[in-house]
Amino acid sequence: MKKVDFTVEVFIVFQNKVLLRLHEKLGKWISVGGHIEQHENPIEAAKREVMEEVGLEVELFGHHSNISDEDHYEHLLAPRFLAQINNLENTKVVSVYFAKTNNDKLVLERDTDQIRWVGIKELDEMDIEPNICFYAKEALKELGELG
Repeated sequence: MKKVDFTVEVFIVFQNKVLLRLHEKLGKWISVGGHIEQHENPIEAAKREVMEEVGLEVELFGHHSNISDEDHYEHLLAPRFLAQINNLENTKVVSVYFAKTNNDKLVLERDTDQIRWVGIKELDEMDIEPNICFYAKEALKELGELG
């Protein structure tokens, strides 16, 4: 039986650009994100991963229920998209969030990180996976200044 990992991806928008990073092991451009730890919910994980990886405070966007009268039932901000990645070792369930930040000053966890703010036209010129391109464009449409 394969292990199931729960992860978050965060597409961060500042003005009309989205933040992408080149994953050193995969050699692919992806968003900021990582695993949800046992002690946290997806919202906490998304904000933690962003702070750890790029040093930004973000505001996550999505649908949130107004229900407040249920015991032991916490309503969380819904991810913009939900995906599943299957490989030989495990299955990953990915909550994809869109976020805005109020500045573009990054504090990187490693000097070797390749990371950049990308505009919508640049996305078509980059060699990136179709899902990353789609999510990045959607985040720009929804949260960019022109969106």
